[in-house]
Amino acid sequence: MKKSSSSEQSKLDRKTVERNRRIHMKGLCFKLGSLIPPHHFKPSSKDMVSQQDQLDQAATYIKKLRERIEELKGMKQLAMGNTGISTGNITEPMMAGLILPVVELRDLGSSLEVVLISGLKKNFMLYEVIVILEEEGAEVVNASFSTVGDKIFHTLHAQVKISRVGVDTSRVWQRLRELIC
Repeated sequence: MKKSSSSEQSKLDRKTVERNRRIHMKGLCFKLGSLIPPHHFKPSSKDMVSQQDQLDQAATYIKKLRERIEELKGMKQLAMGNTGISTGNITEPMMAGLILPVVELRDLGSSLEVVLISGLKKNFMLYEVIVILEEEGAEVVNASFSTVGDKIFHTLHAQVKISRVGVDTSRVWQRLRELIC
């Protein structure tokens, strides 16, 4: 009789430990899911996404970030090698070997990031870039620029107005290229 109460107690202990483990794992999965930006989830993810799908998407996102970090490190090393500068000297232009102008367009699902780098001699108005983005179906939510040496860096963040239609990024890239070149 004493043996059965002991085994019942160990069963309850195991159940409690397992329940606490599941609660802890659920909390960790929720925290991981909250760290992934919403634009990374696939368009069909507006419905309920299974926990396994969330973990898969988080793993994919982390891999993409690692690849991007390696790519940026390589670009930094290339820029450092081309200009012969050290990391401590930031007054010298970082991208001396860069062929201007540069048009970079990142499609982030329901949003776009546009990076334009031009020289001081080639001027264009920022509103012209905004007009192109709006004509192509995007709404600019943030725009900024900075001047470093003889280069002007423009960064724009835009949301797709109609998610069903989206934005033709190749057309936007071509129009921006025509504008600043």
